[in-house]
Amino acid sequence: MPDNQILGREGSRIPRIGIIHLGPGAFFRAFNAVYTAEVLDKHGGDWAIRGVSLRSPDIRNKLKPKNYVFTSVTLSPEQEIWTKIGSINDILVAPEDPAAVIGALADPAIKIVSLTITEKGYCHNPATGQLDLANAEIVHDLKHPGQPRSAVGFIVQALNKRRQAGNAPFTVLSCDNLPDNGALARRIVLEFATALDGELATWIEQYCKFPATMVDRITPATTDADVEKLKFATGEYDAGCVLHEPFRQWVIEDNFVNGCRPEWSSVGAQFVKDVAKFEMMKLRCLNGTHSALAYLGYLAGYETISQAVSDPAFSHLVEHMWEKEIIPTVERPEGENLQDYCAALMKRFSNPKIQHRTWQIAMDGSQKLPQRLLATVTENLSAERAIPGLSLAVAAWMTYVGGVDQNGSLIDVKDPLAARLKSAFDSSPDLSGKVVALLEIDDVFDKELSSNKTFKKSVTEAFISLHDKGAVQAARAIV
Repeated sequence: MPDNQILGREGSRIPRIGIIHLGPGAFFRAFNAVYTAEVLDKHGGDWAIRGVSLRSPDIRNKLKPKNYVFTSVTLSPEQEIWTKIGSINDILVAPEDPAAVIGALADPAIKIVSLTITEKGYCHNPATGQLDLANAEIVHDLKHPGQPRSAVGFIVQALNKRRQAGNAPFTVLSCDNLPDNGALARRIVLEFATALDGELATWIEQYCKFPATMVDRITPATTDADVEKLKFATGEYDAGCVLHEPFRQWVIEDNFVNGCRPEWSSVGAQFVKDVAKFEMMKLRCLNGTHSALAYLGYLAGYETISQAVSDPAFSHLVEHMWEKEIIPTVERPEGENLQDYCAALMKRFSNPKIQHRTWQIAMDGSQKLPQRLLATVTENLSAERAIPGLSLAVAAWMTYVGGVDQNGSLIDVKDPLAARLKSAFDSSPDLSGKVVALLEIDDVFDKELSSNKTFKKSVTEAFISLHDKGAVQAARAIV
């Protein structure tokens, strides 16, 4: 592509907005925005994107000076490819003007509202999947529906305005790494709407669509050094640039309001009737071992996933987990070979150009563990399969949230339950007592799992091994 060409903008024409995206962070810009730019470039149409930042103006401020065009940097071991992406037309910052966001969402020209708001953005209890009605944002939004703070608050208020105006709803397209993310989005929207207005909930249930998706592209956080490197290479300063691996996969349930959607399939997305098998494959094989590497790697002093997986103790542990503890729980999606998929994952993890920080992946573990690791644990326990690798990953998370690594250095734990987790960790002077205290946190561990004697014993043994031997030796002992 020529240096001056912008993917997704036809000459001087800027396409009209048809999609609003909540959470325009790095993954969205490296994934959704790229697919959509390619569709606009290939087919045209009014599918440009307006982003909505639910927290801060940071991303808007980075992108606005370049008219929301940014550089997508593809990092392969052999080369870097720079592409200018022009599928975003605007970004609103919700706290600055909630009414403007509601008005934008209520515009009948908007056909899809997509989400990458991370697990905690759904304001649900990860152990049950239900909307957390005690969540501070949900409490606020139910009291002040015209000035919402949460994603679900904005979505429901906008849908209500559409209903009142006699307009069709939009499709809600969750693109977060959560099992059955479409059903989760639907459930929390309906639960929130029911708490406000039963008739509204009935209308949403009847007319709104919530397709499930599986998204996959490793996207490390962009650093100041990355921005400077790009400036040196291209001569342009681009604070909003994103870096990502070459690989990408987007599997989408073909379930949209009035069938209205971009032709994402023409640029590689897969539209299917059932996403569940793809989703499980990715959550367990990729995300589960990603989290294991993040906690164990961080405790061992490795800054990135590629560094962690270069240690044979960890690469062999991950291979053991795939073969013995994860693949046996995964039903093969059509067209996929699970062994080949995992072999490709190891190559992706090992890409030295992808500086995906262990600390970044370790964030919000209380929200991620139930989907990425604990569901796999539960299935293995039911089948009476041993779980040493999964137990070590859970034990590493327990150690991490204690706030001190194996060298005695403090850990900056970013988690919505950080204070509660730290209190549980500190509540007992002995190692087995710490495990018991953390297992009692029912926002993470459901009662059936936390009371399972085999699980408790396995995690306790892994926790003690981790503290006695360190992360590398504990991993090596399993393999």
